[in-house]
Amino acid sequence: MSEPLVEAIANMEEPEALRLAKELLDSEVDPMRILELCGKAMDIIGKRFENQEYFLPELILAGKMLDQIAGMVTPKLTKEMKVKRLGKVVIGTVEGDIHDIGKNIVTFMLDVNGFEVHDLGIDVPVQRFVDAINEIQPEVVGLSGFLTLAFDSMKKTIEVIQNVGLRNRVKIMIGGGQIDEMVRDYTGADAYGRDAVAAVSLCKKWIGGQ
Repeated sequence: MSEPLVEAIANMEEPEALRLAKELLDSEVDPMRILELCGKAMDIIGKRFENQEYFLPELILAGKMLDQIAGMVTPKLTKEMKVKRLGKVVIGTVEGDIHDIGKNIVTFMLDVNGFEVHDLGIDVPVQRFVDAINEIQPEVVGLSGFLTLAFDSMKKTIEVIQNVGLRNRVKIMIGGGQIDEMVRDYTGADAYGRDAVAAVSLCKKWIGGQ
């Protein structure tokens, strides 16, 4: 019943995607299920971008659709969940990368699962992460990147965090695009998340001991 939403988002059919999302929400489908379908659609969009079937305009439209659907879903989730904040997470797309679709999904999922999330945005300089760790004192830092050039930025960011003496104060997770265990090892991160669900699981493990 719900797969048409994935197809509509992945095929850039904005009016249809919004109609289907509202229809699902009105029919009492679990709001988290709707977000899960959005995540599946974004995976497809990411692959099409990598294969040069989609370009920046499609990524921007996909992000716009996601924001609108999240706007529909959030009030429903807020009513259903009595959220007790589990801990603080700082997240951002690393310097040189402007993609934020995946980061936005992770940010939203962390928020509704009880974490206080501080989103630094896109193309975030290394020093901004350092400043945020000092100011916010998070337990977890999330580095996002869609392009392969982000790997070096992630490595540099983690090295600087280490050099200024903050590395032992935070757990660092990375994610996005073509991130895998080899990239995690290269950057020096504690772990990588394949998707938003994995990111939530990591934070619960590190902060909540779950």
